[in-house]
Amino acid sequence: MSATQSSSPVRVGFIGLGVMGRGMASSLLRAGHAVTVFNRNAQAMPPLVEQGAQAADSIAALGASCRVVFLCLSDTAAVEAVLFGEGGLAQALAAGSTVIDTSTISAPATRGFAARLAERGVAMLDSPVSGGQQGAATGSLSCMVGGDAAVFAACLPYLQAIGSKVAHVGGIGAGQVVKACNQVAVTGVMLGVAEAFALARRHDVAPAVVREALLGGAARSMVLEKNALRLIERDFQPGFKAELMRKDLRLALQAGQDRGVFMPGAALIAQLLEGVCSAGEGGLDWSALGKLVETLSGVEEQA
Repeated sequence: MSATQSSSPVRVGFIGLGVMGRGMASSLLRAGHAVTVFNRNAQAMPPLVEQGAQAADSIAALGASCRVVFLCLSDTAAVEAVLFGEGGLAQALAAGSTVIDTSTISAPATRGFAARLAERGVAMLDSPVSGGQQGAATGSLSCMVGGDAAVFAACLPYLQAIGSKVAHVGGIGAGQVVKACNQVAVTGVMLGVAEAFALARRHDVAPAVVREALLGGAARSMVLEKNALRLIERDFQPGFKAELMRKDLRLALQAGQDRGVFMPGAALIAQLLEGVCSAGEGGLDWSALGKLVETLSGVEEQA
């Protein structure tokens, strides 16, 4: 029997309560799901307990009590440790359970994790997300989901609690591939916007004026609407950190290298993000990429 076919309410686990994870866990609670949470830093759990969640004292305890478990972790190694490390999730989950990994990690590793879980009768969906901290907090993320179609259908109510756009994009690992494509596309647009603004400023035209003009034409995009405004207003409080975007582009470039894909734009942007992070600004929002373009263009820092 699958996780959503039980006659009793399904308890949903959530591991990883960082900026994105706590918003997603909160969205699950608002949607009426019974949620158990765990985070390595226990201080992240009480606010969710106040909203109605139960707090587990270990990964294994969470796994033993839940049939569907979300992960939102920093990288591939962290996901592997939570799943298969000592006291890990894989040993605790009952057969018929499902792991939904919202982390952005390696697609080949994801396929390997799914195969290892399948040996225990546990299904896996990879569902990396886009939409940033605000999307996580409001339950309006875009979820790119890879995995078995029947498992996806069974888990759709949980995914719809965290995302306003939930797309099944293929087999296991396909979600990670689509997320890589997303990051390549949005960073390419951001670099174009940053170059356009630097060009405007060097010719004494205000970027805000340029933005308003471009929003009325073919250059209109979510990046121009939101990220470009951050650059204009010098608001680099992280919605999504530059160091995390750097990590995502590294994954995208590795995926491209594995299949012989020509990706010069992504390679250039990855190097620019290395520059942002090396300058000690990896904790800023990734739109700080535009600050580096300004510096290299001889544009003075705005007040």
